[in-house]
Amino acid sequence: MKLKYILSIILIGGMMSCSDNFTDLAPISQRNVGIFYNSASDIEVAVNAVYNTLKSDGCYNQSYWVLQELRSDNTFWDGTGLAEEITVFDKFTDIATSDITEAAWNESYLGIARANIVLARIDDVEFSDGTFKERLRGEALFLRSLYYYHLAVAFGNIPLVLTETASVEEGQQHTQVGASSVYAQLISDLTEAETKLPQSYSGNDVGRATKGAAGTLLAKIYLTTGDNSNAETALRRVMGYGYSLVADYADIWGIENEHNSESIFEVEFEGGFGDQGNNFTNQFNGDLAGAVTSGLRNIPERDLSDAYETGDARFAASLDGVTDDVEGWTIKYGLTNSFSEDDAANNWIVFRYADVLLMLAEALGEGTEAYDLINQVRARAGLGAIDANTPGTFSEKLLQERRVELAFENHRWADLLRFGVAEAVMSAQGKPVNGKLLFAIPQRELDLNSNFVQNPGY
Repeated sequence: MKLKYILSIILIGGMMSCSDNFTDLAPISQRNVGIFYNSASDIEVAVNAVYNTLKSDGCYNQSYWVLQELRSDNTFWDGTGLAEEITVFDKFTDIATSDITEAAWNESYLGIARANIVLARIDDVEFSDGTFKERLRGEALFLRSLYYYHLAVAFGNIPLVLTETASVEEGQQHTQVGASSVYAQLISDLTEAETKLPQSYSGNDVGRATKGAAGTLLAKIYLTTGDNSNAETALRRVMGYGYSLVADYADIWGIENEHNSESIFEVEFEGGFGDQGNNFTNQFNGDLAGAVTSGLRNIPERDLSDAYETGDARFAASLDGVTDDVEGWTIKYGLTNSFSEDDAANNWIVFRYADVLLMLAEALGEGTEAYDLINQVRARAGLGAIDANTPGTFSEKLLQERRVELAFENHRWADLLRFGVAEAVMSAQGKPVNGKLLFAIPQRELDLNSNFVQNPGY
């Protein structure tokens, strides 16, 4: 699967690229369209290019963890000079001209544009295998939904573009819609995708989107919209797809443990090919970065370290270097050394089964079954059971469990928003939100689209 990603970007890279005017959604090159998208293998290469965008700096290689983890109470970074471009997100002093948010916008929409091309052209291509054709359609729908989910959580009011964009002029006519409209579309797309995708793969196809991936994202969106009943239904389907918790939490991580029984969807990175490896393995890990108190990014907050209970096996598998004077670093993405500096092969796990169990507890609300689900996760960590008599509200206990179980995995800011506690939690940490629950629409988009409206706080 990783090799396919690499081939994809080589073959399709010349046909789509980011333009300076980006809400045009990377218009296709008319010079190449006539000789491509003519066969089933062409469509497969095009789908692989949609996957490949996940690895960009604007997505899982940087922007997504800045917008989800660094923004939250989980991590911080005190960079200076050029590094301050990232630090401002921790301090809620980011502005509309930030390269980080612009990259998130641009690269997410690049992935969407690539998916839209597949969906627009797949019916005009003859396939000898109809099941394969529908599987590729399902993959494109899932991937487009994943990009849109990140955009909706981050920016709220965004263009919802579902057709192939063929010109800059067409791109500049897009209008914003509210996140609720985006989520409604994603619910429809993911419902369709889940029916078309297989439960699992073998050989080189391992790592592609599955029914479980579509169902997990669908459930997360249902929870985000407050539809707990449909979230429960989707999550129970996912539970029937054959996933299970890895016995030892430490065995979730590292190249040798990729695509384990708990993994539902991962972003595939591969070192040694120039632009296919990740940089977060080195940037997050003090041992690999050669720095203990400086040079790190996404550094654990002290109150995250303190949030782990005594005896919690997740602490040692997630953090290292924590002392009275040093906050330490995360080792989830650094248990295996990089191929070379900032070119590591460690995958980013997007969804895993523990998240499914905790989301189902959230959908059910306080009760025996919900605590049983939470306690499955706690038992794996070597901790005792909790119940209604354990101090705190059900939401507080569940949010705490999600924090230590899923730390550094790009869930925390979305969780704080979904649970309605972002402002309170961040204020308690001494970082007032100042109305910035959404990120700034990139200034370039406002300049190009006079009908766009900026988010509050900017």
